[in-house]
Amino acid sequence: MILNAVLCGCGAMAKGWLRAIKQTPALAAAIEVRGLVDVNPAAAEALAAEFGLKGAVIGSDLANVIAKTSADIVFDVVIPTARFNVVSTALKAGCHVLSEKPMATSLAEGAALIDLAAETGKIHAIIQNRRFISGVRRMRRFVASGVIGDLTAIHCDFFLGPHFGGFREEMDNVLLLDMAIHTFDAARYVADKKPLAVYCIERNPKGSWYKHGASANATFEFSDDVVFTYRGSWCAEGERTSWESEWRLVGSKGMLTWDGGDTFNAAVAGNEPGLLHGFTPVNVPEPAHEEETHGHASVISGFVEAIETGKRPETASSDNIRSLAMVFGAIESAKTGKRIEISA
Repeated sequence: MILNAVLCGCGAMAKGWLRAIKQTPALAAAIEVRGLVDVNPAAAEALAAEFGLKGAVIGSDLANVIAKTSADIVFDVVIPTARFNVVSTALKAGCHVLSEKPMATSLAEGAALIDLAAETGKIHAIIQNRRFISGVRRMRRFVASGVIGDLTAIHCDFFLGPHFGGFREEMDNVLLLDMAIHTFDAARYVADKKPLAVYCIERNPKGSWYKHGASANATFEFSDDVVFTYRGSWCAEGERTSWESEWRLVGSKGMLTWDGGDTFNAAVAGNEPGLLHGFTPVNVPEPAHEEETHGHASVISGFVEAIETGKRPETASSDNIRSLAMVFGAIESAKTGKRIEISA
C-alpha cells in the first residue's frame, strides 16, 4: 500500500523528515509526497526542487491540497502556534497526522486533538525523534534489566548556545517548550513512570539572545518515588554538552552514566571494606532492536506500521500529552513559584 502524503510547513525542519523518507528504502516505497503546503509558496517550491518532488501540488491552503492529492496522511511541520488548526483540518479531512513537537500550545488544545483523532478514527502521533536514538533505547533496556536495581533517580544536564535566529529567538519559554520536551519525554520513557509533579525555576540569563526563558532548572516527581532533575540552558557558551544531554541514572544497586554521545559507564556496588565500598563495572548492552534507533525514520516507520496494522504508535498523542504536561507543569511552576501537580 502506498500512502499519499502532504507535508505542511516547508521550513528547515521539513528537510529532516523528507531526508529520512528518501534515505529509508521501506519508507520511500510506502510514502509518496504528493503535496507541499506553506504560507510562502516559494519555500514549498524550493523544497520540491531540492528533493526532486516533481509534480507535487503546491499551495497555501491545506484543505485544498489534501483534496487535490487524495492524501492519506499529513506531515505537520508548522510552527507551534499554527499546529492546532493544521492538525484539526487534516483529521477532519480524513487524514492520519504525524506532528512535530510540541503537540499543542496548551493542554486543552492537546486534549481536543486527542478527542478529534478518536472521533475521526485517525491516528495522530508526534515525532519525538530523540527517544528513537541508540543511547535512549539502550538506557531503557538497561533499566528494565534490573542490573542497577530499582531506579530511584534520573539527572540530566543540557548546556548549549545555538544561534538559530528566526521564531525560536522570539518565543516565550523557549528552552522548556522547544527543546527540553525532548529530554523530558526521553526521561519518562527511560523510567517507564508517570510524571506526578514538578517544581521549576526558569530564567533568561545575562547575555541571552533569546526573548524569554533560555534556561531552566526543574525537579520532577515520578511514580514509585523516582525523581528526575533537569538543568539546562540554551545560551551557554563554552564547553557544551551533547544535544542529547548528559545523563546519570541512579538505582538501588548501582549507577549508569551516558555523555549523550558514545560513552556509557555503569557499575554496581563493590565489596571493599571501609567508608566507601567501591564498585564493580558492568556492561551496557546495545539496543536489541536496531531498527528503532534511526530518529525520524524510526518514528515515521512506526506511524506507517500503525496505519497498516491498527497498532497504537509509541508516540501517539494520547500518550505524548504526558510529556507535554511535564512542559506546561514546569512553565506554570516557574510562573507561580509553586510545586505543580501533573494530571495528564
